[in-house]
Amino acid sequence: MIKPILLALSFLLAFTACQAQEKNKSTSKNTPVNTTETPNFLNLSDEEWAKRLKPEEYRVLRQHGTERPYTGEYDQHWEAGTYVCKGCGADLFTSNTKFDAGCGWPSFYEGIDKSKIKEVLDKSFGMTRVEVRCARCDGHLGHVFNDGPQPTGMRYCINSVSLGFVKK
Repeated sequence: MIKPILLALSFLLAFTACQAQEKNKSTSKNTPVNTTETPNFLNLSDEEWAKRLKPEEYRVLRQHGTERPYTGEYDQHWEAGTYVCKGCGADLFTSNTKFDAGCGWPSFYEGIDKSKIKEVLDKSFGMTRVEVRCARCDGHLGHVFNDGPQPTGMRYCINSVSLGFVKK
């Protein structure tokens, strides 16, 4: 009896740790943390994004959704290569910085380049977190936490559906 309860609690904690609230951007109370100007910013209408992306990709990238933990293609993916934004193809993370955080989503201790990732203060669900977005297309990727491994101590908890992969 205790084992199913502990399993349910660990699932709930992992889900809460990385989950992003689906929110309407026009009513979002998120505040930018960094506002680096991005060359070649990809500015498409919602209709264009809906045509370009699969429904689940659109829900996560454009509506700030979250995939279920332990279901994503890249959670336990360990090939050498580069993880790119599914929305625009921007290089975001390398396999060299990926680690198994046990939270059910791909985790990285740093991005390829700080200018490729935009961090936004997220106060959804009564919590204060930092949302991670692609700087080129403003697609929602996940969240970043300060409980990762060295050398950075950061954990970029990213939705698999928001990523593509280019094998090395």
